[in-house]
Amino acid sequence: MRDYFNIETYTKASAIPMAFALSSATGQLPAGWFADRYGPVPLIMIGTLGVAVAGVLVGLSTNFVMLLVALMLMGLLSGGYHPAATPLISASVPDQQRGRALGFHLVGGNSAFFVTPIIAAAIVGAFGETAGWRYSYLILAAPTVIFALIFWFYLARHGGRAHVQTVKKQITEESPPQPGYKRRLIAFLTMMVVGGGISMSVMPFLTLFMTDELGASNALAGGLMSVVFSSGLWAGPVGGYISDKIGSIKVIIATGILSGVLIYAFKLVELGPSLYIVLFFQGLIMAIRMPVTEVFIMTQAPAKHRSKIFGVYYSTMQYTGAIFVLPGGYLLERFGFQTMFTWASIGVTIVAIITAFFIYDAKDHYQEETQVS
Repeated sequence: MRDYFNIETYTKASAIPMAFALSSATGQLPAGWFADRYGPVPLIMIGTLGVAVAGVLVGLSTNFVMLLVALMLMGLLSGGYHPAATPLISASVPDQQRGRALGFHLVGGNSAFFVTPIIAAAIVGAFGETAGWRYSYLILAAPTVIFALIFWFYLARHGGRAHVQTVKKQITEESPPQPGYKRRLIAFLTMMVVGGGISMSVMPFLTLFMTDELGASNALAGGLMSVVFSSGLWAGPVGGYISDKIGSIKVIIATGILSGVLIYAFKLVELGPSLYIVLFFQGLIMAIRMPVTEVFIMTQAPAKHRSKIFGVYYSTMQYTGAIFVLPGGYLLERFGFQTMFTWASIGVTIVAIITAFFIYDAKDHYQEETQVS
């Protein structure tokens, strides 16, 4: 894509992930409100099918502006899925199994992240680097449409619809969340804005780091990103299981600090095993942390506002990544990868430590303990 659209600077390249991230963040907020008010089924359908339709438009883009517009549409339509699906899944299982359930849910998404770069790299190899990126979007849109229709037929039929109604009734009967939940949610979202934004601003430039600094080819750099998401094939349920056993807060704090350490580790790698190991552990931390943070929000958020709060959470992750990526591209041009990795690692680690003092007292099973007592 960089070669096809003649993207000559890192700052201009950063506009590509920023366009998708900003629009996706914008779509998350109304999606959460809509899901609380009208239910999750329409949002899940729009979120899945919208990615496919917009993906076709990305593949048909003939200039840089059209590409950005198509990516913004893709992000906007994709924003409906997670605020609707996550509360539905969480409320479908006992409290003690939420981590594992959300972990298994993430296996699907991470599997796609793992497989898609490999497929895309193969398509690029088959059609050539000049137009191969275009066919990767067009070809991968087809299975996305199929899965969207499968979700719709299941959730709209009697069995799926009855399940949704049962979960909604169960949510309305829940007890209030643990006292102090506002403090913990605000602190956590602040951590996601600052620490998460810094961390996410590094990810879009990893392929450029591998090509420009380590000497990898475009196809190899794109394919290596699958290493980041390979742990998502199994680590999500493991992280959820650990969270169910020891509590989500301990896992959130530990993974936050380790994220900073792993960003610094990119300063030490070369093209080869050391790079593969750091990429793998970067993905491992991400895969473990995602279901755990969802458990934390589920237990701290009031039931009637849960989808809205999840919408704010997912929107926060997208906005921060988008906002930080543009100055990240500018700083990268001015100071280079090594300096960016240093300051990003310091920032992520400090934010994780400070946030720990505000969220350490959260209880994952507070509602159950209140009822028992």
